[in-house]
Amino acid sequence: MRIFISLLFTCFFCINIKAQQSPKINYGDNKAAGHYLRTRGINLYYEVYGQGSPLLFIHGNGGSLASFSNNIPYFAHYYKVIAVDSRAHGKSVDNNDSLSFEMMADDFNALLDSLHADSAFVIGWSDGGINGLLLAIRHPDKVKKLAITGANLWPDTTGLTPFVFNLIKNGSAELRKKEQTQKVKNDLKISDLDLFQPHISLEQLHTIKCPTLVIGGDHDAIPVLHTVLIAQNISQSYLWIIPNSGHSTPIFKKDQFNPLIRDFFKNPYRKIEGFDTFK
Repeated sequence: MRIFISLLFTCFFCINIKAQQSPKINYGDNKAAGHYLRTRGINLYYEVYGQGSPLLFIHGNGGSLASFSNNIPYFAHYYKVIAVDSRAHGKSVDNNDSLSFEMMADDFNALLDSLHADSAFVIGWSDGGINGLLLAIRHPDKVKKLAITGANLWPDTTGLTPFVFNLIKNGSAELRKKEQTQKVKNDLKISDLDLFQPHISLEQLHTIKCPTLVIGGDHDAIPVLHTVLIAQNISQSYLWIIPNSGHSTPIFKKDQFNPLIRDFFKNPYRKIEGFDTFK
């Protein structure tokens, strides 16, 4: 297993892992599965695997769709997996100055439109979880069910642990001291994305109507109480706090992560109240 972590500009979100990857499939650089969509000023790169109902994978800050190498093969047995490189990440090059989670969510909406997918299951990790929430808020018809892990609502030491918040802050400061090449500018842009964003209100969460599985590690880079707050403010939500786990649940807890999300997707959401709380 190989893990590349760039502490200077993507901090805890930037795990770009090619872990236990099949030698026959190079996720993130697979010409047989790869496509580009010209949309909203960029060429958005994505790969498609499997058949069935659409399932959109959204990775974290500084990563790429290759971050889901432990998950795509499993879910491709059941769904049409659409794994995408977010704007300014991987092969989705974006030389513009501005970047926001809202821009990304609108990119994913355009991608689903281009594939004639009226709705999709969505799995989002870290920044991808933020994007999943915003996709459900801004384009509610597009999200059938949503599973997010390690997402936060706002950029401070209640939405991120103090260590992680300061790591991002210091990383951005170091990048500002460097010669501003195109690469450094892009690195700073995606670092600042997590330093100054997102800004999702609890009132916005109340508008999410799709069933949502909110996941976090018990030692995540996102405080557990913040993850609980997200679940509490989505009307049809389940909460899963994984013991003995940090931020990289799709990798290090894949044997639990994959089948539990599959179970969530295939079974109807049930309201648990009254005497059902004893079951």
